[in-house]
Amino acid sequence: MNQISPTRQNYGTLESAYAHFNQTLFGGTLPDCLITVQRQKGAYGYFSGDRFGRVGSPDQTTDEIALNPVHFHTVPIEILLSTLVHEMVHLWQYRFGKRPRRGYHDKQWAAKMREVGLIPSDTGAPGGKETGQKMGDYIEVGGRFERATKEWLAENSNGRSILYHDRVGDEEATRRRKKKAASKTKYTCPDCDTAAWGKPNLFLICGDCETRMEPEEPEEE
Repeated sequence: MNQISPTRQNYGTLESAYAHFNQTLFGGTLPDCLITVQRQKGAYGYFSGDRFGRVGSPDQTTDEIALNPVHFHTVPIEILLSTLVHEMVHLWQYRFGKRPRRGYHDKQWAAKMREVGLIPSDTGAPGGKETGQKMGDYIEVGGRFERATKEWLAENSNGRSILYHDRVGDEEATRRRKKKAASKTKYTCPDCDTAAWGKPNLFLICGDCETRMEPEEPEEE
């Protein structure tokens, strides 16, 4: 039985989404670009104009849209797709608008985001600033992006499940959470159940019962 390779599954899915949103939100005006999968700490994705050049034809360049595989299975598919469209708006501005300074999200970018159904916000929630260096966004209810996403998902219901995510990134995040949890131990009074938290190996006395509080044993893996 022939199986589709992980490369074709990952990049084919992302290319399918790009083509769909290009048609539905940008009227098919965006040029092809190189979609890459890049680990970028603190970012869901990024855009880089004219980042790649063809080996045999140095003057032939293409833009890059990168998505962070660490988040492929930690966020809803709608957020992953909104990241793609967020970067597509950057590509649109780079090719057809006025290019802002590096990394800055200006009013032209913000207006285009609203046009496609994503509301820019530096907090990722209503009420945030719409321009600035680091910007998030949230989905307009009933807007163009939401409708286009539902259309794509109707034809690609397994779109997220066949993506390959970064397992190492997941494991690192799990280790950080466990390390943080290990730095705090719960202590409970055996007489009145009063609880307190502190560093491991503390000697705590319940102020009401004058009884030594017992530490909670960490769960075994």
